[in-house]
Amino acid sequence: MSMNQLIPIVNKLQDVFHSVGMLDTIDLPQIAVVGSQSSGKSSVLENIVGKDFLPRGTGIVTRRPLVLQLIHTNEGEEYGEFLHLPKRKISDFEEIRNEIQAETERVTGKEGKSISALPIHLKIHSPHVLNLTLIDLPGITKVPVGNQPKDIEYQIKQMILQYIKKPNCIILAVSPANTDIANSEALKLARAVDKSGDRTVGVLTKLDLMDKGTDAMDVINGKHVPLKLGFVGVVLRGQQDIESNKPIKDALENEAEFFKNHPAYRSVANRMGIAFLTKKLNGILLEHIRKCLPEIRSKISALISKAQQRLSEYGVPLEESEMNHGAMLLQLLTQFSKEFGDVIEGTNVDLTTDELFGGARINHIFTEKFYPMLEKMDACEGLTDYDIRTAIRNAKGPRTSLFIPEASFVMLVKKQVKKLEDPSLRCVNQVFEELVAIVDHAEKHLVRFPKLRERTKEFVADLLRRYETPLKVFIKNLIQIELAYINTNHPDFFDGGNSSFMIMSQQFQTNVNGQKQQQGPPVPQRRSNPSQQAGAPQEPQVDMNDREARESQIIKTLLKEYFGIVRKNISDAVPKSIMHFMVNMTKLNLQSELVQNLYKSELFEELLQENDEIAQKRKATQKMLTILLRAQDIINEVRDLKV
Repeated sequence: MSMNQLIPIVNKLQDVFHSVGMLDTIDLPQIAVVGSQSSGKSSVLENIVGKDFLPRGTGIVTRRPLVLQLIHTNEGEEYGEFLHLPKRKISDFEEIRNEIQAETERVTGKEGKSISALPIHLKIHSPHVLNLTLIDLPGITKVPVGNQPKDIEYQIKQMILQYIKKPNCIILAVSPANTDIANSEALKLARAVDKSGDRTVGVLTKLDLMDKGTDAMDVINGKHVPLKLGFVGVVLRGQQDIESNKPIKDALENEAEFFKNHPAYRSVANRMGIAFLTKKLNGILLEHIRKCLPEIRSKISALISKAQQRLSEYGVPLEESEMNHGAMLLQLLTQFSKEFGDVIEGTNVDLTTDELFGGARINHIFTEKFYPMLEKMDACEGLTDYDIRTAIRNAKGPRTSLFIPEASFVMLVKKQVKKLEDPSLRCVNQVFEELVAIVDHAEKHLVRFPKLRERTKEFVADLLRRYETPLKVFIKNLIQIELAYINTNHPDFFDGGNSSFMIMSQQFQTNVNGQKQQQGPPVPQRRSNPSQQAGAPQEPQVDMNDREARESQIIKTLLKEYFGIVRKNISDAVPKSIMHFMVNMTKLNLQSELVQNLYKSELFEELLQENDEIAQKRKATQKMLTILLRAQDIINEVRDLKV
């Protein structure tokens, strides 16, 4: 295969992707022709083709992009083919012009005020052209004419930018030489997306109309606007030549004579003119395609894999499936159950890397939320010295006790241990919510069948609630078990209670050694119901004597020690209970429960009613995959070409 065959291959890719609206998906190598109105842009294209075929007139003539594919043939026949008129060859180029006009008006209307980004595709077969693909874009206008929109300039520039901003687009910027190059709208737009000038070719028209004694050699030599691909000067037919139907062949001969005889341009005549421009563009496009081919091939392969994955997710249509309804339903329920279990175990390949999910999230709830929450709880939270002293006095009754009554400690520790219940139940709720989130993730296998999906979600939610209710009862019982017997003989509680006895003895010894008690301490009063004292001032603080201060400190020490033991028990038991009663039970029983409740022959037809949207997406994806495979076949035609 010769290098020159690369351009027709890219043309095939353009046609293929255009047929399914995928031109924006693949950035194909192309040349976009940009210029202001009356810059000579249309004349440049006609001279390259050698035929008059573009609509002419005042105002915006090019109102839709024209994808012009030039195909060199060895045969003498010259003809055009439109993609929207398949298998129709048009040999009359006047008819081609009329068809471009008609197809433009079909989309934009006959008023001539609007433009459209929907391209027209035209192939021209001729022995007089080189393989080349050019996109003729609407000419840039500054002032709205007639009933054109006020923002017509903005609309046109945005359309042009949509094409030329693509990295694989070569920009052919057409500028008239008889105006200041610094004001060239084409070069301004090109610089906006190609700041270094690596992919812009400059074309200077109207060299023959420059003031006498002036020339454009500084521009051509890149002194004003440096372009890596350089400038090419051309001489086109004037308006009078066009109206008199001067043949393009004669115009090209006149152009060659102009450069050959002009004192400023004769030294560069061999790289001026339409013929040189055509060869230059052909070489640039071929080299550009050669560089882009590996990237295009990789992109197409990636899109094929993505389309195949989507088709796999959408599943085989029921009417094409070899499985009966019962087998399909069983398979779907099994896939859902396995997905649920895999997410919990961390073996699911589709888990996100953006955030914790599934089993990892449950572990996070235990280790980063539940445990720290319990650790932050103060054993004496909510207890003031006043509360502790009141509890001690209430436990003593009418007697003055030598030791701190154990009943006061028991009463206070029960009050504090009870506070462990709320964070424990909150932990259950958080794990429940995560399991529901796992259900939402696993339901992707059921997205085709809305009723099956809905029934499955409802059933699993009910199943989780069935496991959640006894779990919460069990956790409440764990707290009640701790409250049922305050075990002061626990081996971790001051060495089985021996140390606490020593603390109490030290207090007694201090008292009998003559520590004087402050007489007549105020007796704590019964507190009013807070609801009856809304907004009442706080209980005034009452000074404690030395003995009461020591007793309060001893109670606090005992509370902290015993509360720590219970907290440790609860922080260990609650996660284990949640895993056993809710997480593992759901994981182990999910499939059998689903099959038992949903796998019923009378439900098959209802549950396996496919979503119309999924069916349409499958059809569209299948069509796209077919196109991509065809594109892959096209690009594989260049395997024997060393690129």
